[in-house]
Amino acid sequence: MYPEEIVRPMREELTRLGIQEARTAEEVDQILGDKKGTALVVVNSVCGCAAGNARPAVAMALQDATVKPEKMLTVFAGNDKDATTRARSYFTGFRPSSPSIAILRDGEVVKMLERHQIEGRDARELAGELSKAFAEYCEVASN
Repeated sequence: MYPEEIVRPMREELTRLGIQEARTAEEVDQILGDKKGTALVVVNSVCGCAAGNARPAVAMALQDATVKPEKMLTVFAGNDKDATTRARSYFTGFRPSSPSIAILRDGEVVKMLERHQIEGRDARELAGELSKAFAEYCEVASN
């Protein structure tokens, strides 16, 4: 576990965007348990690619989006083990990855960005990919 004083600003980078944070498995299930609609799930991390690419990309995508997921959730890998494990249980067919960004529609992963797809990419490029996924999958769910 990382000291909370180090992790807090990284948590807040996402929660101030309106993304709900879950610290327990039960909180994850409260948010994702009803599988109807769309959900954005961000597995946050202390690594450099989370700071330089993943969190900024999520912020840009949400800022630019005309349509957004109905539910937005973040868990912190390395600190909130049970919540992270439970969130990942919704990612059927994907190995654990930190950071990672998933979009679910009606409980199914329709878009997944794993660490290897985040590392070394520009945050703006990732944001564009997320924005396109929001438009494709979230708009369909809201019709």
